[in-house]
Amino acid sequence: MDQEIISIVGTLIMLILLQAVLGFDNLLYIALESKKAPKEKQSMVRKTGIGIAIFFRLLLLLFLIKLIEKFEHPFVTLDNEFISLDMNLESLIVLIGGIFILYTSVKEIWHMLHFQENSTTTKSNSAGKSIFMIVLMNLVFSFDSILSAMALTENNYIIAIAIIVGGILMIIAANKVSEFLQKNRMYEVLGLFILFIVGIMLISDGGEKANMLIFKQPIESMSKTTFYFILIILILIDLVQTKYQKNLLKKSKLDLK
Repeated sequence: MDQEIISIVGTLIMLILLQAVLGFDNLLYIALESKKAPKEKQSMVRKTGIGIAIFFRLLLLLFLIKLIEKFEHPFVTLDNEFISLDMNLESLIVLIGGIFILYTSVKEIWHMLHFQENSTTTKSNSAGKSIFMIVLMNLVFSFDSILSAMALTENNYIIAIAIIVGGILMIIAANKVSEFLQKNRMYEVLGLFILFIVGIMLISDGGEKANMLIFKQPIESMSKTTFYFILIILILIDLVQTKYQKNLLKKSKLDLK
């Protein structure tokens, strides 16, 4: 009996850690998306969006338990000299999510490059729209974590508890990440480029799940290891560049004296 309890607790901790690791990109999206809402409502947007997303994640868990086979069977098949694929529902959702995140990151980077000094107002989303986008993208990010959890254990109650605990931790972490980005605006560019990589990762993952071939070349998914390696490199580049710019600024001030 004691060993069974230890096994359940160990599995639960492992699933919570899995939710945390796989939820990093989701967390970054939430922080950046909530910033588009009116400032006084941003904290509420994050809490409400994640709270609703937890509820839908639990529904998604039940949905996947009942209809997992439906997600595995392809419903769109193509085979020609340019492209071939066997698209199922899971690969379609992941592909659409990746394309949307890629589009969002490129659009925001483009806006940063074309900042207008004379503009006195900035376009912002309503709180409702930001909550909707957080919930929608949370569901897209949920597929990997829930399917991975289902592969680790058949105890759906443990998975449900892990989803709830992971969601609560995400609410806390989202506020911290958002506060950090508010105080350090220069890291917003880094965050957008990380989202850009996330979009590419999801597109490649969706392509592999759909057995996609473009000009007879298979699309291979970007591994999480590769993603985190690129993430570390981006952060290091940003830190070194920031330090270098500060040193140049100090040197220029000394030269003026």
